[in-house]
Amino acid sequence: MAFATNHRRVERTDTFVGQSNAVFDAVERASRAAALNRPVLVIGERGTGKELIAERLHHLSPRWSAPLVVMNCAALPENLIEAELFGHEAGSFTGATKTRHGRFEEADGGTLFLDELGTLSAPAQDRLLRAVEYGEITRIGASRPVTVDVRIVAATNEHLPTMVEVGRFRADLLDRLSFEVITLPPLRVRTGDIPLLAEHFGRRMAAELDWPNWPGFTDKAVAEMERYPWPGNVRELRNLVERAAYRWEDSERPIDSLQFDPFHSPWAPTGANAPASAGSVENEAGVPEGEGAASAAPLPLGTSDFRGAVDSYERALLEDALKRNRFNQRATAAAVGLSYDQLRHALKRHKLLDAGSR
Repeated sequence: MAFATNHRRVERTDTFVGQSNAVFDAVERASRAAALNRPVLVIGERGTGKELIAERLHHLSPRWSAPLVVMNCAALPENLIEAELFGHEAGSFTGATKTRHGRFEEADGGTLFLDELGTLSAPAQDRLLRAVEYGEITRIGASRPVTVDVRIVAATNEHLPTMVEVGRFRADLLDRLSFEVITLPPLRVRTGDIPLLAEHFGRRMAAELDWPNWPGFTDKAVAEMERYPWPGNVRELRNLVERAAYRWEDSERPIDSLQFDPFHSPWAPTGANAPASAGSVENEAGVPEGEGAASAAPLPLGTSDFRGAVDSYERALLEDALKRNRFNQRATAAAVGLSYDQLRHALKRHKLLDAGSR
């Protein structure tokens, strides 16, 4: 299955490739929701293809000939988000020398895709709620609202109901945006899709390198890809395949060499945030060995209290990851391959939520 998209504010060509039931279910749900003028939430880990689903929702909708405007809510400082979304009048703040239309007005008649929705500030959430409810936005510094006709598609890797519970997201805004919620499966559960995706990205890279043919991967290389957990999902797989192809010197032989961690090097610097000491290596499970991983105690084998040993080991891993990331919980979550909320739950279970504050 492949779906190509090529009409948006920034032109590009991408495809959604896969044959697993999990992918079919998500794409089918997006196809059914596309025709309805209702907001849709797209949930998934980083690199799972949330923007491709947003593009599918737009291109299969009656709005397909109007703009698809994309905004990453995490890409701008909090004090600029509202101006970027809703626009501003000349003189409304320092540096506002002329009136500027925001993303809502740019997307009038079309679709506005809000990526990283969970990072929106409380004031921006208030304004967004009014825009969704009444179809009106007010530029910063303006006295009158502007009517807009925009369909909202939003994406996040956060668990928004949990954010509502802890007061980080408006419950009424979540209610308005969650007409349909499409959750994308991580690559590690997409049975049979990894070889298909590797072949797809490999052929594209071979064409870019002007190879006469695409030699494919050896069975050994494919098996390694299928064993890997893919914390970065499809985006990480694409990087791996393209890196392997451009480093391969013989386009007639199947590729047999993969480097999953492009930062691994015997000459890697050993700064405060380095995950392991210089010269450390990884075992088959991808866990650093040597001095850099020593602070996480090994799981004792043959113990009579298996559950207790596992809990102790998990706590040690979390404490070690927190220290390495200077107790920054978002950085720690990324480092251990968890979402922010998954990490928070784990820290709460081990009574580590306040670690680093004492």
